Amino acid sequence: MILSLKIKNFLSFKDEVTFSFEATKDTHLEEHHVVEVAPGVRILKFGIVYGANASGKSNLIKAFEFLHDFWFNTTENKDEGTKVIPFLLDNSSRDNPSVFVLTFYIDGIKHIYTIKITEKSVISETLIQYPGIRPTEIFSRELNQNVSQIKFNPKLKINKTAKEEIEIKCLNNMSFFAAYNKVNILSPDIENVASWMKNQVMESVSPDSKLIDSIKETLLNDDTKKNFILNFLHHADFNIEDIDVQLAGRASISGLLSDLMNEKDSINMVKERNARFHLYTTPKTLFSHKIIDSKGETHIFDLPEILESKGTIRAMGLSGVINLAIRKNAFLSIDEIESSLHPKLIEFVIESFLKQSKTAQLLVATHYDGLLEEEDLLRSDSIWFTNKRKDGSTELYSLSDFKGLSRISSLQTAYKYGKFGAIPNILS
Repeated sequence: MILSLKIKNFLSFKDEVTFSFEATKDTHLEEHHVVEVAPGVRILKFGIVYGANASGKSNLIKAFEFLHDFWFNTTENKDEGTKVIPFLLDNSSRDNPSVFVLTFYIDGIKHIYTIKITEKSVISETLIQYPGIRPTEIFSRELNQNVSQIKFNPKLKINKTAKEEIEIKCLNNMSFFAAYNKVNILSPDIENVASWMKNQVMESVSPDSKLIDSIKETLLNDDTKKNFILNFLHHADFNIEDIDVQLAGRASISGLLSDLMNEKDSINMVKERNARFHLYTTPKTLFSHKIIDSKGETHIFDLPEILESKGTIRAMGLSGVINLAIRKNAFLSIDEIESSLHPKLIEFVIESFLKQSKTAQLLVATHYDGLLEEEDLLRSDSIWFTNKRKDGSTELYSLSDFKGLSRISSLQTAYKYGKFGAIPNILS
């Protein structure tokens, strides 16, 4: 599970900020919100971020997204950029490296991964673990005269030849783990972390994410997941009884032209040779709706995907990706979770996740402040804010940093009136 992420000089985060899933000593809703991953270490399963437009809440999601994409991205072009974007609204930050420090737990063992990176190169990269009280450095990487030099802990028993092979493949614009992934070496300490990065940190979800495409494969191949999605849609008050996905084969234009160019026969004769066509499959999705007419009689009508509402498609996609996070005990971040969803459905999504997840974690960014009134759903330490400073940079802070919360009768009202900041400064 992720404990925290420190960010410096990335997008709108000019100065160092820390987002943390560390739970306070508060026992409110502890059963569904808090996991004790090690003695005395209590980690939250859920975090929510509020902030005005352009205040930086989406950039927090993008920080996790950057790490997810960069860890195993490989390239053969040493001149290709790293795709990191520093703070660009002053003359010094753009020339300094971006810094990420991720603290996480695997099987009760604390790990700290640190990377300093510019738009062109990784300056340094380290992985430290705490098998006991004292830290143990697994590897460190430094850029020396434009060449990456890697040091391994002697206990890993990685020989000189293997070390040199990783260094050769570790181009300046890729992560250590991308290079490690390309060599035939197995180190349990590194393999454990690499596996966690691949499987327990999921791709971020944005309002533009085409979740429906991945869900179709789920509906084709896994009845358990399909039942989860259908149950979710039922609770969301949709009258969908079933979802049927069928694969239809089609001949590609390029394949058909290729056959025609190599045959003297007519197009009709070529069409008869279906077995020789370059076929591809496209999923056809039908939604079965249960309708009760004026006579009280029940009817089932099938509608194609194109006639379903954005809310239905969005809810279906979110249910699938959240189910995957729960099953994998993974970390998932969602930007603008309220997109195309009714407020009550947002509450249902969060409640379902909290009740069904074991060690999975969910981070969402939203404008929907109605959740602040749901005292039986959220803890104060799970609520975070982003605020835009005059210099265009983002400050990030938790609701639990404020004193006297018990004396506030309505968090939603207090937020609307600027008690916690993180709201638009609308000029009259």
